[in-house]
Amino acid sequence: MPRHCACGQLRRAARRISRYYDLCLADTGLRSTQYTLLGFLGSEGPMTMAQLANTMTMDRATVGHNLRPLERDGWVEIKVSATDRRVREVSITDRGHDVLLAAYPAWRRARDGFESALGAREVADLRDLMARVIEAPLPSIA
Repeated sequence: MPRHCACGQLRRAARRISRYYDLCLADTGLRSTQYTLLGFLGSEGPMTMAQLANTMTMDRATVGHNLRPLERDGWVEIKVSATDRRVREVSITDRGHDVLLAAYPAWRRARDGFESALGAREVADLRDLMARVIEAPLPSIA
């Protein structure tokens, strides 16, 4: 029955794709999650930890765990909000932009390899379906 479980199949597929992207990105010093975090910060601009967690569909603790090495390496900056000391704001640094730009060819190689294996139309359909999965209103668990 595991093959009939959408959750299990999605998780298996996500792990397989993540592993492939991680292998392609290995020489850049970034993992796929870190590349995605930098990518969102680079394209969307600074945001709070809560906003970044929401964007990544992660909890704040997981985002914080993934940001620690990026902050340590000087690729992101996390600072206390000027308007609310309880809020942490995250921004990509110039060094972070440089790393993101340098890693782009490896990420592109991963994306192209995945599209080649599955087919460009199928990957586009998959991205559309995953966007719908992310945004779908799920029934309340009362």
